[in-house]
Amino acid sequence: MHPMSAADELAMIRSRISRLKAREQELREALIAAPDSQRQGRWTRAEVVETVLRVFDHRLLPDAIRSDPLFWRDRVMTQIRCLPVEVQPPASWVPPRRDPGAPGDARSVGM
Repeated sequence: MHPMSAADELAMIRSRISRLKAREQELREALIAAPDSQRQGRWTRAEVVETVLRVFDHRLLPDAIRSDPLFWRDRVMTQIRCLPVEVQPPASWVPPRRDPGAPGDARSVGM
């Protein structure tokens, strides 16, 4: 058996993470909708907590300020995209799920 390349392993890990995140969202929605009595498991009790955060919304600033370069800075982002090749992947591999409108499978690294 050939050792797995870093690119293939990264793509497989992202695929697993994507499936786990989807399952997490399903469970999260079910717990939010459930009454307190149904949020108790054998080993864990889920508690739903709402917090209000105060957020600065830069879109509400006047255009003159938003378009002034004095208030902007550049940030370099490094991305790794996992793109399929023409070779057949192993049977156990499931391609990453892409949400509608998501920019491919790019995940930013090192912000």
